[in-house]
Amino acid sequence: MCSKTTLVLAAAVLALGESDADWRNVRNGYRIPDEGYCDQPYVVVLPDGAWLCVLTTGPGREGQPGQHIVAVRSTDQGRTWSEPVDIEPSSGPEASWASPLVTPSGRVYVFYTYNGDRIRRLPGSNRPIRADMLGWYCYRYSDDGGRTWSRRYRLPMRVTECDRANNWGGRVQIFWGIDKPKADGGIVRFAFTKIRRYMLDGGEGWLFASNNILTETDPERLHWEMLPVGDRGIRSERYGSVQEEHNHVPLGDGELYMVYRTTQGYPCHTYSRDGGRTWEEPTPMTYSPGGRVVKNPRACPKLWKCRNGKFLFWYHNHGGRSFQERNPAWIAGGELRDGRIWWSQPEVVLYDPDPDVRISYPDLIEQDGRYWITETQKSVARVHPIDPALIEGLWTQGKLRQSVQDGLVLDAGPGDHRVPGQVDLSKQTGVTLDLWLRPGEFAEGQWLVDTRDRHGRGILVEITGRRTVAIELNDGAGRVRWEADPGLLVSGKRHHVVAIVDARPRLVLFVVDGQLCDGGSARQYGWLRYERPLGDVTGSGRVKVNHAVARLRWYARYLRISEAVANYHARSSSSGGSSSP
Repeated sequence: MCSKTTLVLAAAVLALGESDADWRNVRNGYRIPDEGYCDQPYVVVLPDGAWLCVLTTGPGREGQPGQHIVAVRSTDQGRTWSEPVDIEPSSGPEASWASPLVTPSGRVYVFYTYNGDRIRRLPGSNRPIRADMLGWYCYRYSDDGGRTWSRRYRLPMRVTECDRANNWGGRVQIFWGIDKPKADGGIVRFAFTKIRRYMLDGGEGWLFASNNILTETDPERLHWEMLPVGDRGIRSERYGSVQEEHNHVPLGDGELYMVYRTTQGYPCHTYSRDGGRTWEEPTPMTYSPGGRVVKNPRACPKLWKCRNGKFLFWYHNHGGRSFQERNPAWIAGGELRDGRIWWSQPEVVLYDPDPDVRISYPDLIEQDGRYWITETQKSVARVHPIDPALIEGLWTQGKLRQSVQDGLVLDAGPGDHRVPGQVDLSKQTGVTLDLWLRPGEFAEGQWLVDTRDRHGRGILVEITGRRTVAIELNDGAGRVRWEADPGLLVSGKRHHVVAIVDARPRLVLFVVDGQLCDGGSARQYGWLRYERPLGDVTGSGRVKVNHAVARLRWYARYLRISEAVANYHARSSSSGGSSSP
């Protein structure tokens, strides 16, 4: 896909002056102003096309005194920003987790947690506590694009069983929200999480809904309802104490879909068919109804509904159980079928070269047919233009049945061939080996593709003892080896195996028979992030292709996952027949 939009994106990234022009590298983004700590940089597009970003910031670390919320404006799609304007001052009680809504009139509301009772300690204790999830659910509004703000108003957050069981017996409420308000049929809703015990046990989900906020200008006359009905929020006792950061998308006609994080190695999801009044029992999130479970650690799983009616989902694609390992970030595309969302295989959308950097709390901006994502690393927040080809590829994944030609440098069967040029991963974006394997027996140690020289430098693809395929790359200074998920190769069956080396984030990935390896039940990850950069892995200059390989396609770049899936679905006589699953 080549368009004016794509060319503008490339020019914007190159204009940053970075040596690495990979737009996925978070360091190539545009920085959003903050005071040191920064979180949840959420953006609305105003009627005049300007952007208004609200974020939580402060001079210290997360949860320390002085934490408050500010607004900044951009008139050049995030490249530059105005000086921050206080929505709540740093001199007041903690104000955190701001989430904006722009109405048709251009009025902007911001909803946030406010420690209005100035709680500083647990009952019966003199030890200071973190207080940015305690107190009142408040809001202010702006009628001049975020330059000035109204007085503070308070949402009618009713006390429920969760509150009565907390440390203060319901006199203080513990909660926060990461969901942006969304309109559906004239009703605006946003989700949030209540906590049963400080800190952070017994989370459960709730929503606020207003049926007149889009049209009513008098804040005293706004109608608010807290959902679901009854005394219990959205959670299931099957999935542990930690169930938090609920966020939703409307499906139309009052139907809603919600996702939230757990510490089980996956998020949970649920549906409502009555506008949020009742919800199905939450279950582990899957890519399709009854399908493979989506993996995610204790990190924000963020949903978006786009203007075309399709969906995007941000997560981290591994089964960790802690707050760590939020880099890289992955994104999947979804579409609605018979009342359920079906999700694509994911792509890497953003990464930091340092694996220890955590990337989270994103927002999506759509404007003029283009996409941007904001994110935070807690000490820096940025906005990033996203290649539309990646997004569109998610939504068309599995529907395209043409082999990818861009970057293809060798298309060959068994035999001895010349390596198609130097393979220096310090100078190119990566390399991809796309193999069709003939039906047969798969023996441990059987090589499939081999470019190694007598010193072991080069690339090797071989069968392992766990009925799968491994790739090994050796540049003479170091060796990287990774294998696809175990048990994928079945004797007597034709298989499609794509080994992708994505050199900028230093990733090795496998797509086998149209499915990205995610580790399954055997391991936390299905992909490898190797430590040191690789250099020249050309090897002997010759590539030997085993007779067990019906066809090898060699690409002098990394393929996107959607491209590997397209190759799987493509019919090709030289692959030995139909590649249909």
